[in-house]
Amino acid sequence: MTSQPNQKAAGPAAGGHGLQAGLKNRHLSMIAIGGVIGAGLFVGSSSGIATAGPGILLSYALVGTLVVLVMRMLGEMSAANPTSGSFSAHADRALGSWAGFSIGWLYWFFWVVVLAVEATAGAKILEGWIPQVPQWGWALIVMLVLTATNLVSVGSYGEFEFWFAGIKVVAIAAFIVIGGLAVFGLLPGVDSEQAGLSNLTDHGGFLPNGPGAILTGVLLVVFSFMGSEIATLAAGESEDPQRAVTKATNSIIWRVAVFYLGSILVVVSLLPWDSKAIADDGSYVAALDSLGIPHAGQIMNFIVLTSVLSCLNSGLYTASRMAFSLGQRGDAPKAFARTTGRGVPRTAILASVVFGFVAVFFNYKFPDSVFLFLVNSSGAVALFVWLVICFSQLRMRKIIQAEAPEKLVVRMWLYPYLTWATAALIVFVLGYMLTDTEHDGRSTVLLSLLVAAIVLVIAFVKEKVVGRRATPVGAAAPTTARDEVKTG
Repeated sequence: MTSQPNQKAAGPAAGGHGLQAGLKNRHLSMIAIGGVIGAGLFVGSSSGIATAGPGILLSYALVGTLVVLVMRMLGEMSAANPTSGSFSAHADRALGSWAGFSIGWLYWFFWVVVLAVEATAGAKILEGWIPQVPQWGWALIVMLVLTATNLVSVGSYGEFEFWFAGIKVVAIAAFIVIGGLAVFGLLPGVDSEQAGLSNLTDHGGFLPNGPGAILTGVLLVVFSFMGSEIATLAAGESEDPQRAVTKATNSIIWRVAVFYLGSILVVVSLLPWDSKAIADDGSYVAALDSLGIPHAGQIMNFIVLTSVLSCLNSGLYTASRMAFSLGQRGDAPKAFARTTGRGVPRTAILASVVFGFVAVFFNYKFPDSVFLFLVNSSGAVALFVWLVICFSQLRMRKIIQAEAPEKLVVRMWLYPYLTWATAALIVFVLGYMLTDTEHDGRSTVLLSLLVAAIVLVIAFVKEKVVGRRATPVGAAAPTTARDEVKTG
């Protein structure tokens, strides 16, 4: 099961050499840690706090639990069969080609839209620092630099992500430590009278807007967790795929607990939840300002920029690897499955970045129409992906148990009951979003369902017209797992 460095990590496609095992274990470890920390944590948490008060902690805990359970299921399947297609390839084998096709393309669509969102966010920060370059110019520069990084080799992507994620991790860890000391009055030189655990209950109670606000908070924070699954896609290009997936899966609990719950707990303890500063400056900037830390806004801008670049880097990598996997399975043009001598799927990367550039153009030219449609129509894809992972795991467990039980090195807890409960919770969240008109929840679900329906129709038409592809699904699996379970 274990491959050696520089060994091919995916079977060669026509005109290519296959993906290379160019990611070191330290890369995978940091990708796994950093993947769960999105820029949304820094810039989106203030609206959640305003909606649910300190009760936003329950919203984060609920979504965090959901992510832990889904990642456990994905880890079970990916440890048995590490592949660049991850959940799309698993859905293909477990549920049928229509499922792999649909969820693969929806996921690709999600990430190319994210490229535009993050490129614009990064450009705004950079323009504030160097206004001589227009915002669209910074967006172009950022996209071009990270495209070049991804085109060089998977190792260069891993190295960039190692440092980007490292900065995020160190920054949040420092924030939690410094903020925690301040909350308990142990930080020398800081006299913050408003800091303390009493902030959790003193300003209208722990749930100032009622229990229903917890669910509304879920809608606001759920999308900041997207990215935790990136480690399972990257595992197919690592030195030891099974070990990488197992480690990433087992560490997801403490990562969510520390980085999300820990940092948000510090924010709502340092300041009253209804503080005007949180709404005006953002939760983390307001928290740093309350400690009297100079240049708090610029420090946080630097951290947010790092998160944006990390998200862009990983988004381009993730979209291109999903396109590569779709190409291998005959669900995308064959050119997507071709790789360079360095194991880089150049066409898949360029195709992804072209759509990213188009989305950036729409963001500047038609921000309130075309781009708003793109953002909303991809908004619920995270929940669709998680739901497909649930149903895929229900089927794949039986297949693996029947044909290669020794590969069940990661097991979903309380199977199948907890899997069904997780799926039910996801459906409930989607249903609740349909009742939410204040935060665009309804339009997000409806537009995402519309796009999903279009992709499903294309999938079924393709299957009827073209028929079942000649290339077996197993061909898309990495050679590091060539002894994977066969479905017969």
